[in-house]
Amino acid sequence: MITRRRALQIFAATSLMPSAAQSVDRRYALGADVAMTLSGAAEVTGPARLAAWQEIERLEAVFSLYDPRSDLSRLNANGSISSPRPEMIDLLRLCAEIHSATDGLFDPTVQPLWQAHANGTSIEAALALVGFDRVTMSDREIRLGTGQALTLNGIAQGYITDRVTEVLRQHGLTHALVNIGEYRGLSGPWRLGIEDPVLGQIGQITLTDRAVATSSPAAMQLADGSTHIVDPTGRIAAPYWSTVAVTAASAALADGLSTALCHAAPITCQEIVNRFGQPVSVRLIDPQGNLTTL
Repeated sequence: MITRRRALQIFAATSLMPSAAQSVDRRYALGADVAMTLSGAAEVTGPARLAAWQEIERLEAVFSLYDPRSDLSRLNANGSISSPRPEMIDLLRLCAEIHSATDGLFDPTVQPLWQAHANGTSIEAALALVGFDRVTMSDREIRLGTGQALTLNGIAQGYITDRVTEVLRQHGLTHALVNIGEYRGLSGPWRLGIEDPVLGQIGQITLTDRAVATSSPAAMQLADGSTHIVDPTGRIAAPYWSTVAVTAASAALADGLSTALCHAAPITCQEIVNRFGQPVSVRLIDPQGNLTTL
């Protein structure tokens, strides 16, 4: 999909539960290093591992921004797609929910704006194309507004993480950790060290049947000097936070929120978190290294 946009690195994943048979399977997929830590007998983990990698490959063919054959690429090229796969509808409905809850700070139609910053073209013209409310969807068709294009790089990795975790569960695993840029633990607890690319190590978290996603805007700069996580509203000159880490039951939700909150003031972050009817934990690290926990 992309070179990993999350520059906050979660490293040294360690299960706190003893396991006589624990293996780590690593491959390159979705534009990044992907890893699955699986606990169990080989006759269980073997088929589960194969099914998980097949699910990753299948969903990359749906959501990849850079494969011209993917469903997303064809939608962007044509402005519409007929008979969309259920996974595309499912993810776009979640996008709509997060877009509404964040007052537009999460908006997949930001792709033309991202390209304008990257290529040095008109920001004003690109901003006029942003607006997820112009995207219409049904089981029969997805249609973009005139000139629009989507990027799902701020949420698709989380969505795939959730799907892969469910595949492992369906194959009988009860203890696993999936890392597809975002992390989700099946059972646990899993201890993860977290590190900001500018500020260094900032602490640890422990996951048990939960997910964590992170975003660090300054990890990459675009051609015009802006960060690669751009403000879809055009109102905020620079991100408030060096790193945002969100823990939630769903990796997709954590992924989308970590993207959106980069450009949200502290009081706005709290208001957004309060709009979700499920426990969501947020760590906000400002450019000076100060930590705010919601």
